Amino acid sequence: MPAASPAPAPSGQGRARTTFRALRHRNFQLFFSGQIISLVGTWMQTVAEAWLVYRLTGSSALLGVLGFVSQIPIFLLSPLAGLVADRWPRHRTVIVTQATSMLLAFTLAGLTLSHHIHKSNIWVVIGLATLLGTVNAFDIPTRQSFLIEMVGREDLLNAIALNSSMFNGARVAGPAIAGLLVAWVGEGWCFLLNALSYLAVIAGLLLMRIGPSPVVHDGAGPLEKLRQGLRFARQTLPIRALLLLLGLVSFMALPFTVLMPIFADKIFGGGASAYGTLMGAVGVGAMFGALAVAMREQLRGLGNVVAICAVGLGVSLILFSASRWYWLSWVILVITGFTMMMQFTATNTLIQAMVPDQLRGRVMSLYAMMFLGMMPIGSLFAGAIAEHIGAPITVAIGGVASVVGGTIFYRKWPAMRAPARELVAAQGMMPAPPPQDAAGPPA
Repeated sequence: MPAASPAPAPSGQGRARTTFRALRHRNFQLFFSGQIISLVGTWMQTVAEAWLVYRLTGSSALLGVLGFVSQIPIFLLSPLAGLVADRWPRHRTVIVTQATSMLLAFTLAGLTLSHHIHKSNIWVVIGLATLLGTVNAFDIPTRQSFLIEMVGREDLLNAIALNSSMFNGARVAGPAIAGLLVAWVGEGWCFLLNALSYLAVIAGLLLMRIGPSPVVHDGAGPLEKLRQGLRFARQTLPIRALLLLLGLVSFMALPFTVLMPIFADKIFGGGASAYGTLMGAVGVGAMFGALAVAMREQLRGLGNVVAICAVGLGVSLILFSASRWYWLSWVILVITGFTMMMQFTATNTLIQAMVPDQLRGRVMSLYAMMFLGMMPIGSLFAGAIAEHIGAPITVAIGGVASVVGGTIFYRKWPAMRAPARELVAAQGMMPAPPPQDAAGPPA
């Protein structure tokens, strides 16, 4: 492919237009504005729920159980959820999942504010977290697959990155607000505000103008459709490698978040406020990581980004586990969040660029399974191990695993560039290369 002449450096205004170009679509504007309010509430509930369990029980094992039950449904049900996303209108499905999540949040708020939650019946919190995880199992792949219906193919990759930056912008505000509210008025108010925040996203969804859903029913039975998605991911080497690395990092490295109350309380001598601030540091880094991907206008180099950021995430976790200085740990967690989100957003972007539309829901359900579904198993494992060897060593072990996985992926990725580029070109995400250039790096 002939080399293009270098383009002039974009101005600040031009760079902003490039970074936020998906927001020119009215439907995505409605989605973005509603989701950012709702996601702040979601992060408030996540932090307050973990702190409630820890305050009532003081058990790191139960923190692991909470992380496990809130996300294991994603691992178990994601293939079925992907089938739903490819078979039924995604717009309506997302409305249903968001409304159901709102009802569960109102239930948890009512029980907590009325003082019906005690150490003896902590199973109520665990049960509601399980139900919410079940709803999320259907919501996440459907929402990811729904992005293309809001922005079209030309702005899909930017919408993915902005969606991640929105998620992590909320990750900054939510834990910080939750830490303050928990310290001042208790966990129940965080749950109530989360329930109310769902009204914003539901209103945005109802105001959208969505055309006919592109889902296609080819007459194949449900089991065959599930096999089609699994077969495509298994036989497509670049997608398989991306998913395997994602699953490894999610299982071994990401459970550091469920152990964060222990660091905040036992190691740094803080409380709910320190916990919220530390989680907010992860969100600061993650938000900038997602925006860094949003600023990119091409896929080239994203494969190396995935590998390098997996290594960087592991190194930052090793350093965090060794630190006993609060503000140094805060800075390290910013780096942790940045590398973590760069890897996950780049992985999401590459997979969505390679997958055919008719398989998008099923393949994205596998992404959700590896990203969020492996984490609860790791959380349960990490919580149990931390009881015996301590939270710092447990986090360090996860960091080492991430370094090893990222290094292996970095060495294997060059052999996968040619098939990755062919897949991207087949989906219309980039021009098909001439034969002599087919081995050039796609991503």
